[in-house]
Amino acid sequence: MASIVQPLASTLRVLEWDDLPASVRTIQDGFNPLQDGVLMLHQRQVAELQASIIAVPKGRRTGITFGTMLNKTLVAAARKSAGGDNVFYIGDTKEKGLEAIGYCAKFARVIAQAQGQGASGVEEFLFEDQTEDGRTRHITAYRIRFASGFQVCALSSRPANIRGLQGHVVIDEAAFHPDVQGVLDAATALLIWGGKITVISSHNGKNNPFAQFCRDIEAGRYGTDATVVTVTFDDAVANGLYERVCYMKDTPPTAEGKKAWYAKIRNGYGVRKAAMREELDAIPRDGNGVCLPGIWIEQAMVLKPECVLRLALDDDFVHKSLAERDAWVADWIARYVDPAIKQLDPTLRHVFSQDYARHRDFSVFGVMALAMGMRRQCPLVIEMHKVPARQQMQIIWHVIDRMPNRCGGAMDSTGSGETTAEYTADRYGHTHVHQIKLNRGWYGTWMPKLIQAFEDGVIDLPADPDIAGDLRAIEEVDGIAMVSKLRREDVKDPDLMRHGDSAVMLVLGWFATLNMSAAIAYDEAKMPPRGFDNIGEGDQDVDDLGFPELQATW
Repeated sequence: MASIVQPLASTLRVLEWDDLPASVRTIQDGFNPLQDGVLMLHQRQVAELQASIIAVPKGRRTGITFGTMLNKTLVAAARKSAGGDNVFYIGDTKEKGLEAIGYCAKFARVIAQAQGQGASGVEEFLFEDQTEDGRTRHITAYRIRFASGFQVCALSSRPANIRGLQGHVVIDEAAFHPDVQGVLDAATALLIWGGKITVISSHNGKNNPFAQFCRDIEAGRYGTDATVVTVTFDDAVANGLYERVCYMKDTPPTAEGKKAWYAKIRNGYGVRKAAMREELDAIPRDGNGVCLPGIWIEQAMVLKPECVLRLALDDDFVHKSLAERDAWVADWIARYVDPAIKQLDPTLRHVFSQDYARHRDFSVFGVMALAMGMRRQCPLVIEMHKVPARQQMQIIWHVIDRMPNRCGGAMDSTGSGETTAEYTADRYGHTHVHQIKLNRGWYGTWMPKLIQAFEDGVIDLPADPDIAGDLRAIEEVDGIAMVSKLRREDVKDPDLMRHGDSAVMLVLGWFATLNMSAAIAYDEAKMPPRGFDNIGEGDQDVDDLGFPELQATW
C-alpha cells in the first residue's frame, strides 16, 4: 500500500484551485463531519493497518498522531488474550509527549465508561534511561495505567536506549529526532516478542534517515510485514478537514470559505514552494543535500572531533559579577582553549571567522588554516551558547592574539553581531577584520565558492555531526545558495537549536582566506656592489667613483 492518495501532480507547480480534484474543492450537501465517527477516513485507514512496521510520511496537522494514539489506547485497554500490550510514545519534544498522553487520557475515560473498568489519570514519573556506555539518567515521562494491566507511556525526551521496552512503540516526528536511525535500530528488537513499530513524521529532506527508512520499506528491504502509507494535506481536505475546522469554530462551511481557507494555507509559505510541498504534500525536498551532497560533507570530515569546543551557559550566568564571569571563562580558556591553540601548525597561515548569536542559536568561532595547494583546514571551532558578548570577545580575542601567522578574519556584522565585529576591528584594524553584512547578494557570491571547495575536495573539517547538519542546511532559495531559515535540534543537546551556524562561519572563513590582510615583515639587506668586494679602504678607484659612503661599508 504505497499511498492512500498519491501526491497531486499539480503540487509541482503553482496550484490553481480549479486544477484540484473535486473531492478537495467541493462540500457535500448535508455533510456531517462526525457521521462516521471521531476519525476521518485517512485516520481510520492508518489505524486499521496490521503490519509490524508502519511508516507514515504525512502532511502537517493531518491528525495521524491523534488517530494512532486512539488506536493504541484501545491496545493498552485490551486484555492480553485480546491482543493487549504496553504502548510507548516517543516524541521529538516534551510538549509532544504531553499532547499525546492528553489524547489518550480523553480516550481512556470513554473506554473506561464503556467497559465498566477503571483507568488511572495521567501520572508524571521519572523514566530510567540507560546510555550505551552504561550510564543511567532519569527523564520526565507520563503514563496512564489500565485495569488490563497495561499502560500507555509518553516519554517526554528521546531515550538513548529503548531496547528494554516491550510492546507497541510510536515514534512521532521521527525526521526531527537527532538520532532517528539509532531509535529505529533499538525499536526493532521489540519485534521479537510481537511488538509493533509505528513511525510517523513529516519529511525533513531527502537525505534524512526517515526518508531513507521509507524508501527501504518500499524497496522490500524490511520484508512483507512492513508498509509505508503517505497522507497528504489534500487527503485530509478531501476527507473533511475544512468541515471539521468549521465544526470546531461553530461556523458554517461554504465553498467560498473553503477556497479562501485552502489558499491561505498554501500561500502562507510564500516563495518557499519546496517547504510547502514537503510539509503539506509529503514530498521531501532536496533541502538537506541539494547544495552539499552528504558524501561531499563526509569526505571533508577528516579532522578529529576534539577540534570542536563548546561552552553552553545558563541564563543565570549573566547575573554574576563581571570579575566572576571573567575569571570563570579565563579558567575555561586555560583548560580547553589553550591546549587547542598549541595544536595549530606554526608553519601555516591562519584566518578566523565568526557567526554571531547571543540567545537562541549558537555563536560559532573558527580558525581556518591555508595548507599546501591552497587547501583549507579548520583545526579549531568554538561553539558558544548563551555566552554574554563580553565573554565571547574574551574568548575570541584570546585566540586571535595567539594565532600563528594570522592573516585577518571575517565576522558576521548583521544585527546584534555588529558591535562585537566592530570592537574586534577596532582592536586589530578595520582592514584586518572584515565586517560582513550577510544578505542574499553576499551569499550569492560566496556560498558557491564554499560549495565548490567541497566538490573539489580541498577543505578539511572536524568529524562533528552538528557541523554536518549545519552544512546540510544550505539550500537553494530562489536560485541563491544560503542557509535555510528552518532551525534544527542540536545533536549533542536536543534542548538546543541550530540555524546552520557553523556553515555561516565556514563561508565567512573561506571569504577571509581570499581577502587576507596582514602586516608584512622584512629584514633590511646590505647591498655591497658586486665586483668591489676586494676593494680596500683608500683605494683610488673607489675614491674616483665619488661615493664616499661606500668606503664606510668596508
